[in-house]
Amino acid sequence: GRTPNPDVLCNREIKFQVFAQYAKLLGADLIATGHYARLTKDSGRPVLRKALDENKDQSYFLQSVSAAQFENVVFPLGNLPKSEVREIARKHDLSTHAKKDSTGICFIGERRFKDFLKTYLPVNPGDIVDVDGNHMGRHEGLMYHTLGQRQGLGIGGVKDRGEAPWYVVAKDLTKNRLIVAQGNDHPALFCRNMTVTDIHWINESPALPTQLQVKTRYRQPDQICRIDRKEDGYDIAFDLPQRAVTPGQWACFYDGDVCLGGGIIIRTDAWI
Repeated sequence: GRTPNPDVLCNREIKFQVFAQYAKLLGADLIATGHYARLTKDSGRPVLRKALDENKDQSYFLQSVSAAQFENVVFPLGNLPKSEVREIARKHDLSTHAKKDSTGICFIGERRFKDFLKTYLPVNPGDIVDVDGNHMGRHEGLMYHTLGQRQGLGIGGVKDRGEAPWYVVAKDLTKNRLIVAQGNDHPALFCRNMTVTDIHWINESPALPTQLQVKTRYRQPDQICRIDRKEDGYDIAFDLPQRAVTPGQWACFYDGDVCLGGGIIIRTDAWI
């Protein structure tokens, strides 16, 4: 029932572990990647910071990499806007200077995400219901949907329900039901608290409780939160209600432009 983010694990386990180890075997002094992020030093230890071009910042995807793994790493693009990077590539006659920005998950390739999942997860149809339990349609499997999703629900015009689109607000795993609500601002889409587990701090943990900024998904503007330790993880209380916070995704914590690390969202105080 969760929505994972394999890009975060790919950086920790592949690019900055297996690839870095192999580069060392080849005798490389440094490894460089195209991530939009910056590294500085504090008391001799690497500190991960946001890219200067915040619209392209990718520190979120590097939150689970340790400071030790950032040793002998350089991010040449961290101080450049994407437009300048394209211009440099054009001046050097690189064919990729006008290439469309990449999106999606690298190992899936040019396939629809649903088609990729169907290769490994059997179809398991069930009912789509609204927050009051009214039948709205059928789904092929809960694993093909995520919280806040609008597309692909197959819910057309519903009599006496207006024209506002429908969104996924929860998954009922016990009854195999997909729960939806109408309207982008429906209360069932929002939460004030979440629990995060397995937090990895790039350097040392900040003294808790404390106030930080957090992203619950890539490209989300930083949100002010208060974080404290609890028995089964960390309690995160938002200053403002947050929309479609999704278990399985990674929460990334910041202090200004410094990326401190992050962990996996396991639950929220949303509608269900």
